Amino acid sequence: MLPVDDTDIRLFLHVLAATIWVGGQLTLAGLVPVMRRLGPDATRQLARQYDRIAWPAFALVVVTGVWNLFEVNLGARSTEYQVTLMVKLLLVAVTGIGAAVHRATSSRTLLVVGGAAAAVGALGALFLGVQLHG
Repeated sequence: MLPVDDTDIRLFLHVLAATIWVGGQLTLAGLVPVMRRLGPDATRQLARQYDRIAWPAFALVVVTGVWNLFEVNLGARSTEYQVTLMVKLLLVAVTGIGAAVHRATSSRTLLVVGGAAAAVGALGALFLGVQLHG
């Protein structure tokens, strides 16, 4: 077996947390139509339960992301790499803010806009993360 080092742990935790954050959003999007048929409060209860897992995962994504940044010599990276990284960080902010808006509002419009921003930001950040580490 290969030895385990701190890079393995850091990347594992980052990918695990991103999997929960992004995968959970996609899973919930698929479950919401069914949950609505189970009663007026079923979707809200499911979302609240997901929050207990999702927000700690998002925090772990941010913490391990900062840890990742400390491990990269940005000065030695290309301009393209740096721009891609900045766009990824912007998308991380978009997903977090979008999810917070979605969670905090009762406005139908803001629910849709926040949810869409959270999903687009999450998927974009995930794609750029793969590109940066590929």
